[in-house]
Amino acid sequence: MDIRRAAERRGTRIDWLDSKHSFSFGGHHDPDNTHHGLLLVNNDDVVQPGTGFETHPHRDMEIVTWVLRGSLVHQDSEGHSGVIYPGLAQRMSAGTGILHSEKNDSWRLAGERHSDPVHFVQMWVVPDEAGIEPGYDQQEIDHELLAGELVPVASGLPAHEGIAAIRIRNRYAGLHAARLEPGQHVQLPDAPLLHLFVPRGSVDLEGAGVLDTGDAVRFTATGGHRVTAVEPAEILVWEMHATLG
Repeated sequence: MDIRRAAERRGTRIDWLDSKHSFSFGGHHDPDNTHHGLLLVNNDDVVQPGTGFETHPHRDMEIVTWVLRGSLVHQDSEGHSGVIYPGLAQRMSAGTGILHSEKNDSWRLAGERHSDPVHFVQMWVVPDEAGIEPGYDQQEIDHELLAGELVPVASGLPAHEGIAAIRIRNRYAGLHAARLEPGQHVQLPDAPLLHLFVPRGSVDLEGAGVLDTGDAVRFTATGGHRVTAVEPAEILVWEMHATLG
């Protein structure tokens, strides 16, 4: 178990964005911290209202976005658009190439103008094969399903066929999520590679101790550990059965 504390992350902070990077990203490059398994990006972002990421390109990447607070507007060059909010799973397959924007300006589509930031985690994994057709999918997950259980959110694992809310185009990776109240616990999958991230709250990890908001753990050749909430918490767990190369 390789524990990475929140304070160890590199970050990008400008007037409209506060972003913390679990791996090398943008201008922050560390050759010893480029990925874990198939996970290349785990960005913990807070975007101010009325602002966001202008239209920009992606290619050959499965991009999963998980909102914790507020709402995020997605628009892309394939004609997809929507508002992502807590409890909604969203995946964009960049494939041969796609342009998209992500902004905290949901009132332009519906509702009254607001002044709340949006907090979300964006995660990138490589697809099985390059050059696939771009795609987009989003699916609401009922809140009760996320209360006290580890739920497959976005997965390409054969074992998650028909179970995961949305599919990603990598048969070796799957994302689980759980919302836990104090005392509730879940057991992590037993897989060759795991990445546990705590975007909100505090949990106790069997064999390691307390993990606080922003902490992460990279597991190699071990799994099945119990995670117990110390306070109301949310966890994101990537289960991976392969690595890059």
